[in-house]
Amino acid sequence: MIDEKILKSEEKAIYALRALYKKYGYLPFKMNKFEEYELYLENKDFLVSNRIITFNDTTGKLLALKPDVTLSIIKNSEDRPGYKQKTVYNENVYRVSGRTGQYQEIMQTGLECIGDLDLYDIFEVLSLAAKSLGLIMPEFELDISHLGILSALLEEAGGDEAFRKKASSYIAEKNTHDLERLCKAAGIEPEKAARLTAVTGIYGERKTVLKKLLPLCDSRAAKAAWEELKALDALLSLSEFSERICYDFSIVNDMAYYNGIVFKGFLKGICEGVLAGGRYDKLMQKMGKKSGAIGFALYLDLLEENKAPSAAFDVDTLLLYDAATPPEEVWQTVRQLTSENLSVSAQRAVPEKLRFRRILDLRKERA
Repeated sequence: MIDEKILKSEEKAIYALRALYKKYGYLPFKMNKFEEYELYLENKDFLVSNRIITFNDTTGKLLALKPDVTLSIIKNSEDRPGYKQKTVYNENVYRVSGRTGQYQEIMQTGLECIGDLDLYDIFEVLSLAAKSLGLIMPEFELDISHLGILSALLEEAGGDEAFRKKASSYIAEKNTHDLERLCKAAGIEPEKAARLTAVTGIYGERKTVLKKLLPLCDSRAAKAAWEELKALDALLSLSEFSERICYDFSIVNDMAYYNGIVFKGFLKGICEGVLAGGRYDKLMQKMGKKSGAIGFALYLDLLEENKAPSAAFDVDTLLLYDAATPPEEVWQTVRQLTSENLSVSAQRAVPEKLRFRRILDLRKERA
């Protein structure tokens, strides 16, 4: 039996999440710590950071410590009609931390569903995202958006690729002021600019959001996306976490790789999103695959921001002994203390920084 008191927040999460995903048929995916650098070079815009740790192997081939898991899973996936590959992973990735600006080894867990996807698959992944957050902390929020609506409104507005990227970034920031200024500078018609500005402020309870969105979704593509959101809402209403799942159109992923549903998860007390995911059929196509795909990742390193206060002591007992103390006596004392569920550190002298509740002195030379 593992004593949960000695586990870090991320370690506790890993055990709980592994059991959850297994119940839904997600099988473990194990990969090497490194891949050929070319895989990441060709998809560098998909990565959180394009600063990658590289090295040459014994054959001279350039390899990289993996900054991402999804690309490796796609690379090893198969296009099989009627088949869905459900994969779960728990891997360390190596990337530059957004907080420190330094390279960091980050524990990441998540899942991917690849194949002939339908509405149920999307719901199941979203449901598991909500369950994952709920396992870690009761106070959470899962925010969902649909890139089909946003891309349709951007297409209607016109403008070049640079405009669409900048407009998307302002929508993600809920920055209506700069979005209006951008539209005016790009010569976007006032009515179309107003529609983009309107979607920026649409978020919250799902049914309320659907009502506000409907007048904006008069194109065929936008209406189809709205219908998918409405059908999804009916399924999400069946979830025990329904009230913690919202629609928020500031959730914007890179539209060169993602399409359809995208989402982000937040925990109370942590300023950044700890979970992110979405449907990435475009990335599949870019890598030569025909299947659809949806998944998410949990960034477990962020859980340490919300960890419980550290214990007042490192060990319950500091056990001191010397050269004259029989080893058998030391071992018997240690065994007795640990059998009483006490932690003990056997030492020849008092460690400078060790915090302990009490000292038990077996030294003979002092007697």
